[in-house]
Order: sequence, then structure tokens, then C-alpha cells
Amino acid sequence: MDEVLSGGITNAGAVVRRGEIVDRPAQPHASAIHRFLEALPEHGFTGAPRPVGLGDGREQLTYVDGDVAVMPYPAWSMTEPALASVGALLRRLHRASSTIPLEPGVAWTTDLADPRGGAMLCHSDACVENVVFRDGEAFGLIDFDMAAPGRPLWDVAMAARYWVPMLDPETAARFPPYASLDPVRRLRILADGYGMSADDRAELVGVVEEVTVVERADIAAQLEAGDPAFVKAFDNQGGWGTWDRLQAWLADQRAVFLAALME
Repeated sequence: MDEVLSGGITNAGAVVRRGEIVDRPAQPHASAIHRFLEALPEHGFTGAPRPVGLGDGREQLTYVDGDVAVMPYPAWSMTEPALASVGALLRRLHRASSTIPLEPGVAWTTDLADPRGGAMLCHSDACVENVVFRDGEAFGLIDFDMAAPGRPLWDVAMAARYWVPMLDPETAARFPPYASLDPVRRLRILADGYGMSADDRAELVGVVEEVTVVERADIAAQLEAGDPAFVKAFDNQGGWGTWDRLQAWLADQRAVFLAALME
């Protein structure tokens, strides 16, 4: 019996679980993603789906068993230990990915990709709905559609946007799971969980700001294309005024975040 899996916007209603197999829309570069996923366990990362099949615009992957938080996010997903474990998960992914040579000639997606590029493949979309937990700790990552070459910091900054979350107080207050969270403390916890170096800590907030620029451009493209899911989400979240406020807040609070990261 088919089970439609919830979570996310782009593939909403199109991802189906059949037993231990997940059937979902495939990206144009899915074959390259599959080769990367096949290599990950050989390089020490076992928290990603394994490819099973590909054809007719669909792909089949193994189901990664565990708990995935979807809106409204449950309390367990927003705890500080859960956040630290997300940082540790990304570190494990990057250790493996950094040892897998980038495949040449692949037209990787640019939607959420690091504009500076990089020498390793990043997940590029480590949002809450794409992390699988087991026994209260982040175990795996799913949905590698946005995977693209980038800096490790890009993945951490992308995760920070949603897991910390890096939201201005007015916006955070609109979402009950976020309203009581301290973003300054939580960004430090994410960096500590990752085991981030001093040099990377000094750059992290700036990379979060880069992420918001890329996200904003991606949303503008989706709106121009008339994607109804994005139009609805955009309107519900307050339109461009919300993005203006977020970017101004990040710039204003840069020194506060940096001080907490470096203390």
C-alpha cells in the first residue's frame, strides 16, 4: 500500500513510500546523485538513502527509518541536544564527502547552491524536514536534490537558517516552535556540535547572510514561474517585508552572534 510522505514544498504529494522503498520525482542530474549516494557508505557515512532505480522521471531509494519533524515541529526536535547532533551529522557527511572526488561534467542544480562553489559535494538543503532522527539524535539526511559543490560552511549556514533558526524576533514570534528559542545561544550550539574551527566561526554569520541572498533569489524565481505552492507559502510568511526585516536583523546582530561563537 502506498504511503504519501509529507514534508517540504517542491515535491509535496509526489513522494510515495512502498515498504522499504521511496518513489519520488527525479532531478535531471539524478544519476550523478545516485553515484554519490552509492559512494557515501564506502567513505564512512551511512545516514543517506541508497539508490534502487531510476527511470521515467522517477527515482527509487531506500527508506531511511527514523523520525522526521514536520510543521508544527514537535518539542523533541527543537531541543539543544537535537541541535548539537545536527551539527555532528553534517560533520560526518562532510568527512565522507570530502574524500569522494567531484564528478566532472555534471550540471548540478544552482537553486540553493553555494555561489562560490567548492571542492566537495554539499547537501545544500539541511532543513528540518530533511534530517532523520533516531533515539533523539540526528542520524541521516534525505532529499539530496539540491546537492551541489560548495564549502562545508554552506551546509552549516543553511542548517542554521532553519534549525537555530536564524529569524528576526518578529518573524520567530509567529511560529510557536521558534518563539521561545535563543538564536544567539543556539548558533553556538550548532557550531560546537559540528566541531567548528575558529576561522570558520568567524565566517559563519557572513555565510548565513549569503544563504539568505540565494534563498531570496530562488523564491523570486519560483514566484516568477508561478509555482502555486511557493506563492501560497510566500504570502503566508509575509512577503518581501519579512525578508527585508530578516536581512536587516542579521546585519544588525552580526557582532552579537560573532561574540557568542568566539567566546
